[in-house]
Amino acid sequence: MSHHGKPLPVPDIDSAPFWEGCRNHRLVIQRCTDCGQLRFPPTGMCPHCRSVNSEWITASGRGRLYSWIVVRHPVPREIYASDVPYVVALVDLEEGVRISTNMTCPPDELMSDMPVEVLFDDVSPELTLPKFRPVR
Repeated sequence: MSHHGKPLPVPDIDSAPFWEGCRNHRLVIQRCTDCGQLRFPPTGMCPHCRSVNSEWITASGRGRLYSWIVVRHPVPREIYASDVPYVVALVDLEEGVRISTNMTCPPDELMSDMPVEVLFDDVSPELTLPKFRPVR
């Protein structure tokens, strides 16, 4: 549990560079240095060619809203009640990978395939979450 009362991601050896990028307000994704495929979420092995060689590239932070759900009944209620409704979304980044995230706008503003851009939520000194908003 974090100091702000909500569970937060725990970086591991594979995802630490992603979370460090977020802390620096940069959205980074893995690229296999053997086959060139991009991947998300971060993993130790390329799912396309099984190489363990990769590098991190800075993404544009722009994409399109692929799909979403609106959470109206939080579980556990005591932690998330003040957040509802909130949106959990899938965003297709310009670079070609799909990521799960939260949208920061009201649910009634969402449209399939709408252009979106990343913003960063500094939830603690150690962790920053990438979230998305509509491009205005």
